[in-house]
Amino acid sequence: MGTVIFSDVHADADAVGMFSAYIRAPAFAGRFGPVDTLVNLGDILHRGNNPERALEIIRDLGKDFTLVSVLGNHDHAFLNDIPVSGSDEQSTRRHQDLHGSPLLSIFSGMPMEWVDAKILYVHGGPLDLGSQTLRLKCWQRLSHTSGDSFTGYHYTAQMAFDALENRGLSHMICGHQHTHVCCRKTASGIREHVLRFVREDDTGSPAGWIETAEVPLDIPTLFRLGGCHGDLPEFAYLSDTAFTYIRMPAAPEPGRDPAP
Repeated sequence: MGTVIFSDVHADADAVGMFSAYIRAPAFAGRFGPVDTLVNLGDILHRGNNPERALEIIRDLGKDFTLVSVLGNHDHAFLNDIPVSGSDEQSTRRHQDLHGSPLLSIFSGMPMEWVDAKILYVHGGPLDLGSQTLRLKCWQRLSHTSGDSFTGYHYTAQMAFDALENRGLSHMICGHQHTHVCCRKTASGIREHVLRFVREDDTGSPAGWIETAEVPLDIPTLFRLGGCHGDLPEFAYLSDTAFTYIRMPAAPEPGRDPAP
């Protein structure tokens, strides 16, 4: 049984389209395992210039896989007309054109979090801090210090592990900040786990190779994913025993042909 997790598409239809084709290819299941569930950790919208096509691709993924989605802060901002930074004029115009589109039905009843097999899936953070916008779970940010911020409430790894333990949960998987982080709760304390990506040939990827970093599920862990957008989209595969970060370049390196 396996779950593919992605986050922070940000209206990048090219990246999410590439991701969609890759996980459908037989080679993906051969390398990582079967895909039983897809989890979208939020922020489908804003910043990128093709929100309509990105929504169509994610909608279609939901036809072929069991798709679970949680709300991101940019999705929340779009749906509630909250101004946020990061979108250029073209992106803003194309998002404005979305209003009234049936594609937005994907957000109907979308929760802030999802729990399965003692794992919390959330865009930002695990804390119940009330209904003030920047304290909502989709706006919270993992940090070295805690407290309110104009970017969203900042929480520490210790606070996250405490929240998980209080709910009887073992792991948390989030996105939001576009950079991967892995924090492990060891017998000697909480440690940031250095991810060592290994490059491997993969004929199913556009560039002919991918990079992976595998972390066992043997102790409580916080997994933060990088974004599934840009030139190096990131996502993950979760098996019963390990969480594997996957980075897939959108094009071959200059002077290097894709693997045959």
